[in-house]
Formats: sequence, C-alpha cells, structure tokens
Amino acid sequence: MPKNFFLICLFFTGSLSFAQLTAIAKAPAVTVADLKEAAHPADTSAVAAVQHQYGNIWFDIIDNKWVMNTEVFTRIKIYKKEGYNWANWKKEYYAKDNLVKLTITDGATYNLVGTNIEKTFLKTDGIFEDAPAENWKRTSVKMPNVKEGSIIEFKYTLRSRRLTPDDFYFQHAIPVNHVRLDVAAPTYFYFNVFTLGYVDVKHNEPFSRLNTEIVNKIERVNEVRENISTYYADNLKAISGDEPYVNNIENYTGLIRHELAAFAQPFSPAENYAVNWETVAKTVYDNDNFGRELRYDSYFKADLAVVLAGAKTNGEKMNSIFSYVKSRMNWNGYNRLLCKDGVKKAYENKAGNAAEINLMLTAMLREAGLEANPVLVSTRDNGVAVYPSVDAYNYVICAVKEGDKNILLDATSKFSVPNLLPVRAINWDGRMIKKNGNNEEINLMPDLYSKEVINVMADVSKEGKVTGKLRHQHIDYNAYTFRERYVDLTPESYLDKLEEKYKGLEVTDYKVTNEKDLTKPVSEDYSFTHNGLVDVIGDMIYINPMLFFAQHTNPFKQDKRAFPIDFVFAQQEKYLMNIKVPDGYSIASLPVQLKLAMEDGLGSFQYTVQPSPAGNVVQLSATFQLNSPVISASYYTTLKDFFQKMIEKQNEKIVLKKS
Repeated sequence: MPKNFFLICLFFTGSLSFAQLTAIAKAPAVTVADLKEAAHPADTSAVAAVQHQYGNIWFDIIDNKWVMNTEVFTRIKIYKKEGYNWANWKKEYYAKDNLVKLTITDGATYNLVGTNIEKTFLKTDGIFEDAPAENWKRTSVKMPNVKEGSIIEFKYTLRSRRLTPDDFYFQHAIPVNHVRLDVAAPTYFYFNVFTLGYVDVKHNEPFSRLNTEIVNKIERVNEVRENISTYYADNLKAISGDEPYVNNIENYTGLIRHELAAFAQPFSPAENYAVNWETVAKTVYDNDNFGRELRYDSYFKADLAVVLAGAKTNGEKMNSIFSYVKSRMNWNGYNRLLCKDGVKKAYENKAGNAAEINLMLTAMLREAGLEANPVLVSTRDNGVAVYPSVDAYNYVICAVKEGDKNILLDATSKFSVPNLLPVRAINWDGRMIKKNGNNEEINLMPDLYSKEVINVMADVSKEGKVTGKLRHQHIDYNAYTFRERYVDLTPESYLDKLEEKYKGLEVTDYKVTNEKDLTKPVSEDYSFTHNGLVDVIGDMIYINPMLFFAQHTNPFKQDKRAFPIDFVFAQQEKYLMNIKVPDGYSIASLPVQLKLAMEDGLGSFQYTVQPSPAGNVVQLSATFQLNSPVISASYYTTLKDFFQKMIEKQNEKIVLKKS
C-alpha cells in the first residue's frame, strides 16, 4: 500500500442551510491589476491559474427525502492561448431522481479594454446539457469572449440524492492561489473524511450550532444540531502528469474525499455502510450480481468435462480451464466490479465485462476442485484503493491457492498467463473474498524480472554504412506488452512504427516467432541498414557501440520529485553486440568498462566494450537492471544520477583508425 497520503477520520454531526454559514468564503472583486498580470508570480510557465475556488456542501429535506447540495465558485486567470480550455467546464451527474438539479450562475468573463474592465456575462447559449448514458446528465459551460489575460468565473449548484460528496480537488494541472471547502452535515450522517496528496491542507476544528429551519421537516424532533468543518489551502503548485513513470496522477493529487459510514436518524434503525474492509468484502459478496453469479454452474458443466479430459494434476486443470475461458470469451472493454448481464448470458454470447469473465473462471475452477477465489482490484486508471469503500474497486480477477501461495489469473486478456496480469490490473493490492466470507489482502505487484535480450551482428563500411542482423527477444511482461501491441497491427504498419522509433533504420527480412505461443519468449529477427550511426572524419571512424539502441536523453529532468517512480515491473535489458571493423582499419580506442550500482540494491548497469582475440571485431556487453517495480521518490536524486551516468557511457564512441 502506498504511503503517500495522510488520513483524517472525523465523525461530522450537524446540518445547515447555506444561508446560515457564518463566514462564507467570497472572492474579492476583479481588479485592473489582476487583469494586467501577464504571468503567474510563482510559475511563469503556467498557461492559467485558479485564483479562487470555494466549495460549500450542506444538506436539506425536500418532499421527505434527504438531499445534498454542493456549490462551487471558481475564478480562473487565463495567461496564454494554451490555457483557453480552462474556460470550458463540464460535469456529469446521476439524475434518475427528479429532485436532482444542476444550475449555473454568476458566469462572466473579464477583460481589460484600455483602462476599463469589460465584463461579459455567460448566457444560456454558452450552457449545454446532454445525457451521456441512461439516468445520467452532463452540463457543459463555454465561457464567452475569452482572450489571453482574461479572467473567467462561474458558480454551479448541484442538488443530489446521492448523499456522499464528490471528491473536492485542492490541486489542479495549473497553480491554485486560494481554495476552501466548507462542509455541514446533519447529526444523523457519519462520514469518514480522507485528505490525500502531497499538499498542506489545513482544517479548522468543527464547531457545533443549532439549525432551526430543518426541525419542522423531521417528525418528533425538537432540536437539530450542526457541525461545520472548513478545509483550506493557499499557493498550491500545479500537479503535473508529465513526469515519466508516474502511476495514475490522481493517486498524488491533493483532494478531500468523503465516505458515508453510517446514517442514524432519530426513531429509525441505524444504517451502517462501509467502515472497514471486512464490511466492504461482505457487501460485494452479498450483492446478487457478484456472489450469486459465482454459484451458477449448470451452464458450463458439459463443456467443462471436455476441457478437463486428460488433465490430472491441479496445475493441468487450472491451465486447461484458464486457456479455455481466454479462448472462448471476449472482454468487452468494461472494468466492472459486478456483472451486468450475468455469467450465463456472457457465456452464451462469448463476451462480457471483467466481473463476468473472471467470476465465470472462478466458478469453473471451483467446480474442478481447485481452491479459487475472486479478487477485487482497482485498476491503475481508477487509482489506488486507500480506504475501505466499495467504490474503491472497479475490477475482478481470480486467485488459485497453491500451497502457501496464490496464483493470479485474469482471463480478459488473450495474452495473460498465470501470475502475469494485464498492466491495467497491476496496482498495489487487491482484496480476495473467500467462500466463508473471510477476506485477505493480496499483493498484485509482480515479483519476476521481465527481460529483453538483443543480439546484433553488424558490419561497418569505410563509408560509414552499417548493415547487420538482429535478434530481439521479449520475455514475460515484455512479451506480453509486445503481443498486446502487435496483435492489432499489420506487419507493414508494425515495421513503419519500428523504423519511426529508430530514425534512419531500414528493415528487411523481418520475422517474428512465438507471438502466439505464450509459453515462450517472443523473438524478432531481421536484417537492417542504417546510414546515420557513423561519423567518418578523415582517416578516423567514430561509431557508438550501442548502435541505434543508445539512449541519448535522461528521462528524469526535474530537480526534485514528489511521486514514486513507477516502472510497473522489475526489468532487465541485455545487449550483446558484435561490430566488425572494416578492412584497412584498426581499433584506436574503446570506451572503458563501467559498473554502476544504485543504493539498497535498486538497480545496476554493467558495460564492457572489448576487441575480439583477432582484433577485427568490437564486442559489447551491456546489462541494465531494475530490481524494484516502484522506487520511492526519496531515491529520485540517486536514480537521476544513475541514468545520467549510464547514458553518458552509452554515448562514448569506438574510434577506428585507418591502418
């Protein structure tokens, strides 16, 4: 579990109408100085900045039903044309209930005309509504008269029957000057509140007061108290996903997250919601679209008997069933925690979502006598599951017990193998749900090295042309990612991408083997020509021993880094190059050997260039290895320096001299 968040658990008691808040945050008037500001004071590269953002959340009763009101005011300064998209906004919301309503008010764009402030109001023709899915609505805003230097502002108010607040973001992809959230909750609502990210969000102690307006809306209640909590932060840096090797940037973004833990209204039984992982697991398992689907087996029994014919050991049974489900079923692209159409219909249609396919797999494995259980997963694009909530998960895989270990299976991908999950599912930890209702945290991170081995035999002409033959082997996750990428491409389009990746490369006699045999590494073999790898200057020839595989720029450019470096899986790259010296030339100098090792065994690089015994061939051996799929940001300086030294060594030249 990542340690890049801190947690506050508060039990709010209170309610309030918006008008009763004692110190509502209000943005100051827009000034000429604001409009003249040509660049953000703390980040001159910023294309825009949030000057003020204020949120208020409060509850009310309408038609004997609780509703939650969310009001957010936003003011943004546009510095550059690239920031115009920040003048557009949209929000999707669940709107099955007729009490749900979203309104846009106070919309305006400010511009400086001479020495005067021009204010252009947002009109109805700049507000758009549509329905992206059943029971969902979407409201979009396009602000008028936006230019470089403009300031835009608007306020939205959403009345919802969903009684858990949406995540409130303190941090955005642009700087934020001032941000604040005020929350008022009825005494009957108990929320767990989580503050995530790397920003310093301050909060006041909740204060309690009476709410007289809501008393008459609840029978037999003479008094309702309210607690008001305030969160605020100033001068926040932009959160950027441009840094390399970052998992979902949402995992590190500063925000406030609420989870409804319980509801206890007077004279009614208390309703308890997710308060721990055990409750979450039970809630999911008890859902008819999960636990009941696991118990169905009649639809596959006849086929399963055929699949298991000849399989004797548990390993053979597991592999036979896993291969059968992968070959029969087609994933429809939906990451789902629950079945939509059900396993029976999915089996009949040979297509389904992640839950339908992997619950089906689990049921078949159980029928075959294996100890198989579903595992709840949050995919990488869904973020890390850091607090107990059903909403924390959006995906299901399967685990098969073998001794004291679990073998992880995911049949949504044609190219996955046991313990090699699709990359989307490699996201820290999952939660296994057993038949008896117990649950167990499962590590999803792979503990194997994924390797690439590249062998090259090359000739260098006196004119500087390099020709040769190459074999490139992809092993484990590298094989998986190659297959996923290659399957949707024609050989011609793949070669176009290969030649585009290595500028100046011309490939002939291309052949790929084992692209469908998942038990073996994928191997690429081809002949190549390249005219841009050698410098011929007078009687000297200069050539990079790594040829077109040499890395030229360090991916880590920032001075500091707050986020972990996520390589997804541990990896090793091994290069073996044999470069024939052209006739009439001899070796004048070679790069010296280098051995690098990062602290705490995180990675290593070994690099050797030497002549053959006959002196007519230069032999290179280079091995780059990362021993951890994720490296803490505390090692960033070490990692950056490691990569820099490795790249510098890769770009040292072989020098050949005319004899």
